Amino acid sequence: MNTAITALVALTVLQVKHLICDFFLQTSHQIENKGIYGHPGGLIHAGIHAIGTLPVFLVYPVGLVPAAVIVVLEFIVHYHIDWLKNVVSNHYGWTVRDPAYWWAFGIDQFAHQITYLVMVLALVLLTG
Repeated sequence: MNTAITALVALTVLQVKHLICDFFLQTSHQIENKGIYGHPGGLIHAGIHAIGTLPVFLVYPVGLVPAAVIVVLEFIVHYHIDWLKNVVSNHYGWTVRDPAYWWAFGIDQFAHQITYLVMVLALVLLTG
């Protein structure tokens, strides 16, 4: 498989993972507590995302150490993106009725997508 196709497959795997983890597996307990730093709800949510990343290594088989670094970094970045969005939204009292809430939500989702692009770039460089 050529590099471009492999990268697109990996991005698709991460997109499907994101859909499942952020919208189907996320519980109200996780949503309500992601703005409390260190709360198990946010940690569990980020952990589910990290575990959900593992299938990307079927597309890009790398060694255990690089895979672990990617998964741990994704956990840390995902956790902090969600935490920051929740802290800012809660600070200003934004709800789904406020345009700023949707701006924050969009930026949050965009930041996750950029994370996936960086992850795939790292995989391309590691396997190229």
